[in-house]
Amino acid sequence: MIYNTKIQPEREKAIERFKWLIENEKTFELKVKNPKRSISQNSYQHLLFGWFGLHFGYTLEEVKQEIYKKVVNPELFYIEQIEGIVNIERWRSTSDLDTAETTLAIDRFRDFSAQHDLYLPEPSDLPALREIERELSKNSSKQYL
Repeated sequence: MIYNTKIQPEREKAIERFKWLIENEKTFELKVKNPKRSISQNSYQHLLFGWFGLHFGYTLEEVKQEIYKKVVNPELFYIEQIEGIVNIERWRSTSDLDTAETTLAIDRFRDFSAQHDLYLPEPSDLPALREIERELSKNSSKQYL
């Protein structure tokens, strides 16, 4: 169950539930639930990936995995864990980021792109985003969408 501790009755229910779990010697997990990014934020970043890829000759997947995650935002995506006898390296999914982390990652990506002479429009620049969407859809390959 997810409890919002800003609401006093839910806070009390969470404390009761926690006490019950302890008293009954249950195994459980406590996790912070961060707000997820919005669908529009997801669509926006994929438009940017596609536009960047089309401009520089990368596939959408190459932009997302190799540039967006590994070059521009490694500290947001890279996870190294010691499990057993070896270190395991993992890259988080973009869907694991909350809204604030995604905003930060997109801003960094836009800055990176600008440093390479490609302007990526802000989310509020709807005419430019519609033009990007149109240009990507004209491309015969679906690799940019």
